[in-house]
Amino acid sequence: MGEREVISLSQLTPNSLAILDDGLARIYATQLNVLFTGTLGILLKAKQLEHITTLKPILTQLDVLGFHLDAATKQTILKLAKESP
Repeated sequence: MGEREVISLSQLTPNSLAILDDGLARIYATQLNVLFTGTLGILLKAKQLEHITTLKPILTQLDVLGFHLDAATKQTILKLAKESP
């Protein structure tokens, strides 16, 4: 489903949380007061809630699949997850 549809559904569903990774979609969601997070936010929350034990291999797999993540962001996420880069 595209970002436009996610934002539209979020507006129709009270107290929803949209998952958006696209920068432009996030700007638009902010303008519309749509609450959102991204893939990394979901993964970090899963680690914090102990649904997953380690985040680093998942980030590596996302990289293999073409999920664009710069080195600084990866380090920050791993630090927040209390894992070494």
